[in-house]
Amino acid sequence: MDLNSLYFDHQLLLIRARRAASVGIRRQYEVEASYIAGRIGGMQRKLGAAAALTWERLSAVNDRALANR
Repeated sequence: MDLNSLYFDHQLLLIRARRAASVGIRRQYEVEASYIAGRIGGMQRKLGAAAALTWERLSAVNDRALANR
């Protein structure tokens, strides 16, 4: 999968999370988006992109925040 597909999927999951009818469904979308953020960060790191750390941090922050809900 290429980065553009991952960016698209990540954005779509965030939109779906905001529109979710229940907390459980919202959480599911947020968790999936968090994992995709981690994949984006990993791919960017392999490419030497400066944004890799930001995506990896986004993934870690989301995972911690979701665990505390």
